[in-house]
Amino acid sequence: MAIEVRIPTILRTYTDGEKTVEGNGATLDELFADLESRHAGVRERLVEDGKLRRFVNVYLNDEDVRFLDGISTELADGDSVTILPAVAGGSGTAMGITGRR
Repeated sequence: MAIEVRIPTILRTYTDGEKTVEGNGATLDELFADLESRHAGVRERLVEDGKLRRFVNVYLNDEDVRFLDGISTELADGDSVTILPAVAGGSGTAMGITGRR
């Protein structure tokens, strides 16, 4: 079962710079274990205490897996998994937002 995994820039050091890699697994957890076997260190950046890390977003065919079965989400041959780090923060001043009236 081949699953395409899109890798964000910040994790490409684990995939030798590859933007996409192929993996196998019946669930997202199995897919991450498979990726770990070929790209050591990547699973640790995605999973903590058996759950997806808080600031990592994972999409299965454009659906957020947090609204499916999380790390237990089932996968099928030909699926596409996208990993995106959550974007947050900023000072607000860069856009002229200071909080003052």
